[in-house]
Amino acid sequence: MEAARNPVDPALPPPFPYDQPATEALAAAVALYLRAGDAVLLEGPLGAGKTTFARALIRAACAAPSMDVPSPSYTLVQTYDAPKLRIHHFDLWRLDGPGSLLELGWDDALADVVVVEWPDRLRALWPADPLVLHFAPRDETHRHITLTGWTERHILHPTHVLADATGHRTG
Repeated sequence: MEAARNPVDPALPPPFPYDQPATEALAAAVALYLRAGDAVLLEGPLGAGKTTFARALIRAACAAPSMDVPSPSYTLVQTYDAPKLRIHHFDLWRLDGPGSLLELGWDDALADVVVVEWPDRLRALWPADPLVLHFAPRDETHRHITLTGWTERHILHPTHVLADATGHRTG
């Protein structure tokens, strides 16, 4: 039987199977490293855990664990003032093209933190040096999450984030 491989980068450990609490813990760990100008892009099919991750990231960055974080599915963007930075949560599922994104203030938002669900719709507006999380459902309660990007920060080798977020190490 062949060992599991990471579908994004075979040199990295295979993705860890996250349930909802582990997904939220990973988001809280990533929130610790956010800084102005960051882009966090969340890829994956409908129901894979992107909004769960985004909500947990925003709550952690705002130091408000019970804060209401509505999905921006219909408004396309929600903005939050965290203690040290501003976060713009974009859900591009209903976006009708990059021009609409510019009307929502995309260029200005890039100076803050942007969290983007459905980033494939960004096309030419893809931000420089994003953290990309790819969500792949494993079963009804678990998903694989593969992280790429932010390599210069030396925090996002998957084993580092997993140890921070869940107390477990892989690889």
